[in-house]
Amino acid sequence: MASLPILPAISARIDRQGRLIAADPPLLALQQQAGAGMGDAVAVPQLGALARLAMQLGVPIVRPVLAASDEEDLELTVRATPDDEGVDLLVEQWTARPPSRSRWSSRSGMGEGAGNRNPAEEIVTDPALKILSVGSDLARWLSLDAAPLESQPLTRMVRPIEDEDGNLPLLQALAERSAFMAQPAELRGTDAQLLLDGQPRTEDGRFAGYIITVRTRGLAAGTGMPPIDNLLMEPLASIIGEAQQIADRSEGPLRNDYAGYGADIASAAQHLLQLLVALGPNAPAEVAPAGEKLDLAALVLEAAGLTQPQATARKVVLDVGGEGSLPIRGQSRAITQILVNLIGNAIRFSPEGATVTIQLETGEQASVTVTDSGPGVAKADRDRIFEPFEQAEPSKGGAGLGLAISRRLAREMGGEVALLDSAAGASFRLTLPRA
Repeated sequence: MASLPILPAISARIDRQGRLIAADPPLLALQQQAGAGMGDAVAVPQLGALARLAMQLGVPIVRPVLAASDEEDLELTVRATPDDEGVDLLVEQWTARPPSRSRWSSRSGMGEGAGNRNPAEEIVTDPALKILSVGSDLARWLSLDAAPLESQPLTRMVRPIEDEDGNLPLLQALAERSAFMAQPAELRGTDAQLLLDGQPRTEDGRFAGYIITVRTRGLAAGTGMPPIDNLLMEPLASIIGEAQQIADRSEGPLRNDYAGYGADIASAAQHLLQLLVALGPNAPAEVAPAGEKLDLAALVLEAAGLTQPQATARKVVLDVGGEGSLPIRGQSRAITQILVNLIGNAIRFSPEGATVTIQLETGEQASVTVTDSGPGVAKADRDRIFEPFEQAEPSKGGAGLGLAISRRLAREMGGEVALLDSAAGASFRLTLPRA
């Protein structure tokens, strides 16, 4: 795309549903380059976020926005003016700069030309498709030990899958000594769905095998989540490192509030990284079912103390009752995380001035039941709310990850988190093995 002109005013209109319904050509071009069009949801994330913020606050907002066209990085100053029907965007300043070099690798496609390949991200084979090397970055991304794969057939690492026409592009290309693209494959021993792109390599003018790049393919079978957890590790680690440098003032003197912003960014990115690890298909089973001997009653009181400020802010009473001591086996950090999530959710969904009951009980297993005074959970949502990124009421905030993580942690300790039938409100029960 040619350089976009600097115009006195560039405008767009976004409706209450976040759809672009009118736009001057430069903004429409950005929308189209991001894979959407007129009438679709705003595809430039920063513009969409600015529009949502303006609608939430109900006042005009002026913010700097960073974006990118196909060939340029863009620094925009955008005014968002909300009304009853949507938001008017006015770009008051539009500055184009040469694109910055990516600070981490991209595995979303073939990448750049052969001269820009990073060997640490590739599989190199001989003419018989035996693996000569697996790049260190690629092995780390796929959680593989590369050494045992060397000298093994490529099919020992991945299982090629026929395309919709019943063909194997890789084998057809091998017969012709030509390039291939989008060969579907499954990573051995996992549900990870991949696409392989290969370029022939030569030695002394003769075909010597392939240089293969790997990219993800849709959803990982059986997980219901995009297989992006490993793909995001590197950029998140970079964000954490850069933000920590700001917080530590490593590059020189810096205002206290800016250093604080850096610390907040590092903390948020670290939290997201931990969530990806906890939810990823290759998440380590760091909680052993045997666990250590603990007192569930003491952990409940600790979690109630941690959530008390939230309860006080909403004038909600936390009523803890039942067993005064309840020996269990598990992992204290994981149990506290589950309890804080369940109690925090109960506070959030209860009306101001209500009571959240937390009841400890013993039986074949130890249990704690958290009951709120809110609207309850609709029957259609009872299973869905335990899926990652799902929420019964998105308007209440949150990322929709707490219950998914809580159930996973409980099951790793030999327990369970379940939604009980309740006449009023919602009741969630955590059960754990008794000691």
